[in-house]
Amino acid sequence: MISRILVANRGEIARRIFTTARRLGIETVAVHSDADAGLPFVREADAAVRLPGNTPAETYLRADLVLEAARRTGADAVHPGYGFLSENADFARQVIEAGLTWIGPAPESIVSMGSKIESKKLMAAAGVPVLPDLTVDTATDDDLPVLVKASAGGGGRGMRIVRTLADLPGEISAAQAEAASAFGDGTVFVEPYVEHGRHVEVQVVGDRFGETAVFGERDCSIQRRHQKVVEEAPAPNIDAAVVTQMHEAARAAAGAIDYLGAGTVEFLYDPDRERFFFLEMNTRLQVEHPVTEAVFDVDLVELQIAVAEGRSLGALGLEALAAQAPQPVGHAIEVRLYAEDPAQDWQPQSGRLTSFAIPGVTEFDRSAQAGIRVDSGFESGSEVSTHYDAMLAKVIAWAPTRHAAARMLAGALRRARLHGLVTNRDLLVAALTNEQFLSGEVSTDFFDRQPAVLEAGTGEPDATTLFAAAVLRAEHVAARRRVQSRIPAGWRNVNAQAQRTTFAIGGTEHVVEWISGRTGVRPASSDTDIEVLEASPHAVHLRVNGVSTRFDGVVTDDQVHVDSPLGSVSLRVVPRFIDPADQVAEGSLLAPMPGTVISLGTAVGDEVVEGQTILVMEAMKMQHTITAPHPGVVTELAATIGQQVESGAVLAVVAEPTDQESTSDQQGETA
Repeated sequence: MISRILVANRGEIARRIFTTARRLGIETVAVHSDADAGLPFVREADAAVRLPGNTPAETYLRADLVLEAARRTGADAVHPGYGFLSENADFARQVIEAGLTWIGPAPESIVSMGSKIESKKLMAAAGVPVLPDLTVDTATDDDLPVLVKASAGGGGRGMRIVRTLADLPGEISAAQAEAASAFGDGTVFVEPYVEHGRHVEVQVVGDRFGETAVFGERDCSIQRRHQKVVEEAPAPNIDAAVVTQMHEAARAAAGAIDYLGAGTVEFLYDPDRERFFFLEMNTRLQVEHPVTEAVFDVDLVELQIAVAEGRSLGALGLEALAAQAPQPVGHAIEVRLYAEDPAQDWQPQSGRLTSFAIPGVTEFDRSAQAGIRVDSGFESGSEVSTHYDAMLAKVIAWAPTRHAAARMLAGALRRARLHGLVTNRDLLVAALTNEQFLSGEVSTDFFDRQPAVLEAGTGEPDATTLFAAAVLRAEHVAARRRVQSRIPAGWRNVNAQAQRTTFAIGGTEHVVEWISGRTGVRPASSDTDIEVLEASPHAVHLRVNGVSTRFDGVVTDDQVHVDSPLGSVSLRVVPRFIDPADQVAEGSLLAPMPGTVISLGTAVGDEVVEGQTILVMEAMKMQHTITAPHPGVVTELAATIGQQVESGAVLAVVAEPTDQESTSDQQGETA
């Protein structure tokens, strides 16, 4: 029996495993980097060990440090979570050789599924449908489009969609370089790309006695950059006979490698022809496992622990599931809440999470068959580091029907208080309320086919919200005054002119003019009847055309965050006077976030065209290309390869050609 588990992971998955361990009476051990020292999972563990450093290579990927932490704390089992060392066969062997219980599959099973190329061969031999392999020499126009994929990894890295044969060699080279950087293995392969395909996966749990239980299927088709964003169980709009075939194929896949513990067999489903193909098997717990837990009333982490302790499915009362998959109850949908800006090519965000609160979170109510669950690695005040993935939390809704679950989840996200960083919350709400999504017509190119979803949250804030923000800001400033504290915010005995507050959002400035006098605060000019009923630095209650609305706010020195039924808006306060030291040269390209410069595309003196690559940065497990905003000449290049840069640092300056230079060029061309 396991008595103390070390979780070789971080954030929300560490907290998730701790929750089950505590319920079972098992003590917990966390390991953490310096950047993660203040996160909740460290505080909530029974014991925590610092891994000196910040980057994954310095910390969570150091098997020797993790095993030493287990020895020092007396842990007798290791759970790898997902990512990092979870699918590392060498680490699994080291855990077992150290005399610890490995809560995962046998190392041999990890090796069997570690290479997508070799696993496809193994699955074909087991009778599982697979896509044909292609090469530069064998691919034809009839095979297009094709997909280049990394053999040793996932998460969209080392993956390219190719639509012309001429581009295939170059895309293979680019995928090989990215795969080698991400996984230490540049091996890639090519297979047909199914347009409008769906990503459907089957949850399996195997014991030491050769039995495999199947816990239904999940749809994980809605993705960005080949990474999942929305997942649900059961998968909608698939014929029951096809679903049964998927379950049996997954059972055959697990049986072919004597799979132990919880794993996921992933398939590519072609809805036009109602056929499916093996993609890969994840020999670990999946991020989206909560939707399966909801509809089957099962704790997959508890099952992982049970089979690691040597118990059989029969002893767990699951012997019937080894022959037939159970029927799900209700429908569950999970969204991944990221600190990222979808409107800026999904650019990840880092910094302080001022507020993080999602209302209505309860344990799933089995009697009502409904509930909201949040698996989060962060809390209000947490720092989101640049060293790791940008996912803040998973938010899960379970309800009797798919439409009810989508509505419940969208409502929880709308009411969430998420301040300090840009998130994908608006996009998630737009996706959950989208008619195509609600009809069950999901696919891996959902965002490409629904541009309106991508534009969610990019519109201009309404005038009422801007006025509420100005009042919140004024109340905040007034509350901090050390003199004349009883005088209302912005009050003037004689209003010669209106007060002005300027906000910026998305590169656009908005000026709000307002007056504070004997009759209270009001807009300087408005076609709308607005009355301030109550105001404080934290909330403003307005009556607008006879309808009262509450605007909650969080105000800092330079930002105002407003939440209301009209939506959530984060506004930057534009100072009245700009410090000359903060000004940068025209044409300056600034680092969008802290990160590392990994390549340079130009040198000082180079002439560039609009959109040309100046340099490439890497941050939060993603690459970001900095391009020229206009034609011109690179007059400064402050960045060097390998350099760590801070957010807002000047990387380069691209000067536009002067009128004289343009005239000279035209004369030269004429001559």
